Amino acid sequence: MVGIALGLFVVAGAATLAATQMSENRRLLLETQVQQDLRAASDIITRELRRTGFDASSASLFWSADNPTQLPRRNDYVDVTLGPLPVVIGYTYQRAGPAPPPGVQRFEYRMVAGSGTIRQRIDAAPPQDLTDRSTLEITTFTVTTDPMLVAAEQLACPNLCADGTQNCWPTTRVTEAVITIEGRAVSDPSVIRKVVSRVRLRNDGVDFRAPPPPGSLLPGVCP
Repeated sequence: MVGIALGLFVVAGAATLAATQMSENRRLLLETQVQQDLRAASDIITRELRRTGFDASSASLFWSADNPTQLPRRNDYVDVTLGPLPVVIGYTYQRAGPAPPPGVQRFEYRMVAGSGTIRQRIDAAPPQDLTDRSTLEITTFTVTTDPMLVAAEQLACPNLCADGTQNCWPTTRVTEAVITIEGRAVSDPSVIRKVVSRVRLRNDGVDFRAPPPPGSLLPGVCP
């Protein structure tokens, strides 16, 4: 009887240990899956935002010695918009097909409160889920921009402004976006993970503030 009791204690201990190990292994797999899903979504968004502001006719954005009479122009695709919700971020870049009108956002990432998923919209197509709501619930999705990553720098002109200052000289600005995504496993809400990534928008914006040249309504490049 004593031997049987000891054997039962050993079996119970082994069963408890096995159950604990299986539970820990399951949790570890869930944590890995949640982390991988969040990282995959973050990487996709990061790669897309790097394209923001791409203009196929970029040669016309700069002065060239081959065409000295053509003045530089502002990049109409360089701006991003944050909100209003459910849109988290809207952006534009030119790809195959007709160019969008200035100021029209061709791409968006959005999240409806309580939906638990990130959605992407391309052109006029309906938004599509970027994350799998059956396995991952997104609780936080934000994108913020940091225009002060590199302070706006003034570009030199050969002449001063009419008031004797440099206030009408063009400036260039560099922007970095900070992407924050937090989510939890649908099958175990206690498994929560968060990823934060930063992406440098490659196409810097140049703002022109000089008086318009004769016959033009657009700001001039230099006084």
